[in-house]
Amino acid sequence: MKLEFSYLTPEQNQQRAKDFYQHIAQRRTVRDFSETPIPDGVIEDCILAAGTAPNGANLQPWHFAVAQSPEIKRRIRQAAEAEEREFYGGRAPQQWLDTLSQLGTDANKPFLETAPTLIAIFQKGRDVDAQGNETKTYYPKESVGIATGILITALHSAGIATLTHTPSPMQFLNGIFDRPKHEKPFLLLVCGYPSAGCAVPDISKKSLDQVSSFH
Repeated sequence: MKLEFSYLTPEQNQQRAKDFYQHIAQRRTVRDFSETPIPDGVIEDCILAAGTAPNGANLQPWHFAVAQSPEIKRRIRQAAEAEEREFYGGRAPQQWLDTLSQLGTDANKPFLETAPTLIAIFQKGRDVDAQGNETKTYYPKESVGIATGILITALHSAGIATLTHTPSPMQFLNGIFDRPKHEKPFLLLVCGYPSAGCAVPDISKKSLDQVSSFH
């Protein structure tokens, strides 16, 4: 299969890079969501975009479990908040809690029910085909991390706000979504629209010279 690649002029390269940076720099994590549903097809197309991610041996070691029913979201919230109470109540070191205090987070996670869509992302340590044959996956964590980044970017491009939520441990997601033990919960992505008057912390990103070096 011959690669189809669109070559751009240097000026187009520069403009597209600048335009994309300006677009993605507007992305913010939000914790206050509206109940407004996401239009049909948006989540599906964004997951397909995530599935284009580079990955070890093209084994695509991910599964995206989408929760939109109130009952499933309620179960997720109850289980996640139970873990979060343990985290904030003594499991987390004080230095971590001090850092989180600047963001105003606590064990209460109402967004898990308010947001219209939750996507539980699972990392496959092995895969099983239709005949029951098992195959070990390669670089599953890195592969799923890249796919998750593309998913978040695709959702932002579609006008959907997100929140990356990582209650620890997350094994309860296997039971709720009926996923096998060899699939490890990687992240819970909360998706929807910011509520009216939604506020975000006043934070800044590190400068180019703080995060990169050119040799």
